[in-house]
Amino acid sequence: MIAYIDGKITTLTPTYVLIETAGIGYHVNISLNTYAALDGKDHFKLLTTLLIKEDSHTLYGFATEEERSLFQLLITVNGVGAGTARLILSSMPARDVIRAIAQENERMFVLMKGIGPKTAKRIIIDLKDKVNKVNENTSSPFPTYQDNSIREEAGSALQALGFPKNAVDKTLNTLSKDDVDYTLEQMVKTALKLLTGS
Repeated sequence: MIAYIDGKITTLTPTYVLIETAGIGYHVNISLNTYAALDGKDHFKLLTTLLIKEDSHTLYGFATEEERSLFQLLITVNGVGAGTARLILSSMPARDVIRAIAQENERMFVLMKGIGPKTAKRIIIDLKDKVNKVNENTSSPFPTYQDNSIREEAGSALQALGFPKNAVDKTLNTLSKDDVDYTLEQMVKTALKLLTGS
């Protein structure tokens, strides 16, 4: 089990990071919230969870123990895979996910892509008693990310989260008409709200 990787960030995108340590580069899938914590940093101690399947070994990385613990709980729920758990943790901070579960707010989950009423109910039933064990930490606001390819990065991130290219392009076209200077995180989060109808 790989518990964490402490190394140099060589590539960072909204959906994955390449982190190098001892001459080895690790490809680690991340959420938007972890991306925000890593943005602007050259070196980081990234907490990890390794998922092993017959055809793949996939690393998922987290900036906080709270997010990692919640991810590990989410993937124990029948019908919630790693991709869906990452989408949930990209859509809102871990503390808000915990609050939604504790308050039995099914609507917060149903609004997300790939989660129906039955899965939302299952998440709440299975995890309500367990989320109390996850320590709530205060997360910092997203830092500003200035780059000419913000739209392209946002599109890649949304497609990696499972949304079809046509829907992503249409949504980003809508956002481009707004007179708003979006950061990458703001653009992706706003697009997520539009794509999920929340």
